[in-house]
Amino acid sequence: MPKSRIRKKDDFTPPPAKQQNIKLSSGRGWVAPLMLAMFLIGLAWIVIFYVTSGDMPIESLHNWNIVVGFGFIAAGFVVSTQWK
Repeated sequence: MPKSRIRKKDDFTPPPAKQQNIKLSSGRGWVAPLMLAMFLIGLAWIVIFYVTSGDMPIESLHNWNIVVGFGFIAAGFVVSTQWK
């Protein structure tokens, strides 16, 4: 029986390096300032409500002012999901 020929394998050549375009600016420069502004507005709303014993920011809302303050804070968290 004849012996089979041994196939010579080519040496491994790594694939060519790909050039990656890295963007330093994602075009979302508004996210962080808006997020921080929402957090601070919500915090200030709640603090003002407690410091003024419920007379400010909107007296007719009574204890719902706390919900409004937490609403601003929650909106800040929603905006933070857009941050990359």
